[in-house]
Amino acid sequence: MSAGVEQLGLDAVIEIFEAVNEFEAFTPDNDPYGEHDFGVIKVGSERIIWKIDYYDTALESGSPDPSNPAVTTRVLTVMLASEY
Repeated sequence: MSAGVEQLGLDAVIEIFEAVNEFEAFTPDNDPYGEHDFGVIKVGSERIIWKIDYYDTALESGSPDPSNPAVTTRVLTVMLASEY
């Protein structure tokens, strides 16, 4: 999570991560490739952006095959929209 999210405090962080976990509002407009790896949510008065990136297992570059968990480490980033 970003520093801005962390600064909101533990209760807000828990609420944000629960909202990310429950996010299902994928549409062709916000998820054109059907990967379900990006979302924008509103929690309280904050606009939150979350994104899943797919790295190789050494976390040095992109995964050679994001669909293969044996060669992929997924990293979730959660940040305030104002930090983007």
